[in-house]
Amino acid sequence: MNFQQLRIIREAARRNFNLTEVGNALFTSQSGVSKHIKDLEDELGVELFVRKGKRLLGLTDPGRELLVIVERILLDSNNIKNLVEQYSKRDEGQLTVVATHTQARYALPQVVHEFKKSFPKVHLKLHQAGPGEIVSMLLSGEADIGVATEALGEVIRLDSFPYYTWRHAVVVPKGHPLTRLATITLKNIAEYPIVTYHEGLTGRARIDQAFTKAGLVPDIVMSALDADVIKTYVELGMGIGIMASMAFNPAKDDDLKMLDCGDLFGENTTYIALRRGHYLRSFAYRFIELCSPKLDEGTIRAGLAPLLDSGTRE
Repeated sequence: MNFQQLRIIREAARRNFNLTEVGNALFTSQSGVSKHIKDLEDELGVELFVRKGKRLLGLTDPGRELLVIVERILLDSNNIKNLVEQYSKRDEGQLTVVATHTQARYALPQVVHEFKKSFPKVHLKLHQAGPGEIVSMLLSGEADIGVATEALGEVIRLDSFPYYTWRHAVVVPKGHPLTRLATITLKNIAEYPIVTYHEGLTGRARIDQAFTKAGLVPDIVMSALDADVIKTYVELGMGIGIMASMAFNPAKDDDLKMLDCGDLFGENTTYIALRRGHYLRSFAYRFIELCSPKLDEGTIRAGLAPLLDSGTRE
């Protein structure tokens, strides 16, 4: 048994048992992948994959149980490398952070700026992705830290920590009738076409829930991935915008006016997430602390749990 065989087991599960894709991911041939699988099955004396001819369709029962152990072995193997580098190259290395557009654009710039001043030799990679992709990148080890409002708190194999809370606001062109109201209700908002976030992004679920609870059906004429697009189409007169209040800049968005919605859409919490069992370098803890001083290394370590299983909460 060797590490390449274990990597093949993991990659096969990740890549829907497509051996060509597994080979490409591990820089080997499809025939090499097949041989490694056969050698491992011969050594263990059990079939790990369900087959139809030469095609792999899935994992057998022992294959599924083995995959859990394989994930843990490969995670710890990577942890050993990180541990050694922690002491041999304390302030050098790579940190990969994956965040939604809203977090990358509005919450993290100052954090990234301060981090790079403190750790100039650390290569910081900042990826923008949707909540589902953030979870995948954390679980696969492609990212060290994830930042998002949705999804992160629902995955058993991730440990999530509250970063900050925020609310939605309504954005309208200057002179819009809503600007003349002392108090804005959901009914007032529902009288106009609405431009807001795609489902599953930036608290969209809370927006939908608020209207449903009030018995209203909003006219959402356009949904977007980020607030900049929402503001652009509000400026063009397509409708009023509902977006994260932190994305409004009075100095730059001078053709628009932000209206305080109070508690109409409730409060959202953005989380910082880490994969359980993943060894973090000291500079990674410092990045998190720059996000929130309450989340120092001691607090994070105390809140981390061992990798127990590979499931997710539904």
